[in-house]
Amino acid sequence: MAWPSSAVLARRHARIREALDALSLDALIVTPAANIRYLSNHAGSAGILVITRDALHLLIDFRYQEAVRARQESTSACPHLRVWEVPASYEEALIACLAEIGVTTVGFEAAHVTVARHAWWQETIAARRLDIALRSTDRIIEQARMVKDASEIETLREAGAKLTDVMPAVLAAVRPGETEQRVAAAIEAAMRDAGYERMAFDTIVASGPHSAMPHYRAGPRTLTRGDLVVLDFGGVLDGYCCDLTRTVSIGPASPEARRVYDAVRDAHAAAVAAVKPGVAASAVDAAARTVLSDRGLGDAFGHGTGHGLGLDIHEEPRVGKPRADLPAVTLTPGMIFTIEPGAYLAGFGGVRIEDDVLVTETGHELLTTIPRQLLAL
Repeated sequence: MAWPSSAVLARRHARIREALDALSLDALIVTPAANIRYLSNHAGSAGILVITRDALHLLIDFRYQEAVRARQESTSACPHLRVWEVPASYEEALIACLAEIGVTTVGFEAAHVTVARHAWWQETIAARRLDIALRSTDRIIEQARMVKDASEIETLREAGAKLTDVMPAVLAAVRPGETEQRVAAAIEAAMRDAGYERMAFDTIVASGPHSAMPHYRAGPRTLTRGDLVVLDFGGVLDGYCCDLTRTVSIGPASPEARRVYDAVRDAHAAAVAAVKPGVAASAVDAAARTVLSDRGLGDAFGHGTGHGLGLDIHEEPRVGKPRADLPAVTLTPGMIFTIEPGAYLAGFGGVRIEDDVLVTETGHELLTTIPRQLLAL
């Protein structure tokens, strides 16, 4: 597995510290696993990170100590890392850490901390008469993660390219008489054989009327001639997620299936063409939505056009309609997200076409290049 270098981590730390300075924070408590990994290269399922102006404090239990020690002796060592052993309670260890390092104004990631957890922190700080004030923060690390650095781009480029090697096995598995579940199993086996460490999400194989359900999972239904089949799958390579959807037909497609497919394919092309620096993410969504509305399928497209990709399968930026509760996003070089318009007609079926797209200095780069024509299998 390739890990970001110490120099890459140092640049990430500098960006987060700039944000802390702007908010007059002495430290930030980091709790989501993806954010901890982004800053420290610790990929365990448990841990807490506290970033201050001059150090990173990683709280881990016995299970992860040897892995962290070994990485700290490599070119991927986290700069200025101090490891704190957690013998029992992570929450107790966190309060002890904050008290010892002497920080007084401490941010926490409000979107990832439960009310109960925050209340315990507050009550414990008060009971121990510690001079620590907790302040909620919003998306400090997520905003940094939204624009990928060179090492992340290279990993996501490789993850998308490897899907080309997987597709022949995927198409070979889709045939009349096969079940959705067996097709999903074949896809997942091909992904493992191609070198992905795991699936990025539960594989979607949605056939016939099930293809009208955008997030349907593979079930026992048998594929039948005339079905549209939505195949949505992705893998994790070196910690980073790729995502792809293609829709195929079992046997010759009906005129209505071709009409819907062509509309979605054209909506996909319009959205991809709209991707360039300086454009609002919502404008990419509007480009896809306009095509489908013009074809009489506007009401059949009920989800956003795309989502960011990275250490999580769904992350920022969101590519959808403007929302009052979320800030507008302007596309910036280094952003990577999906383009996945769809049209879903209850009782008939649906179509979705999805690719991974990088915003470049001059426009965009498709990271997934598998052909988009409607295949009859």
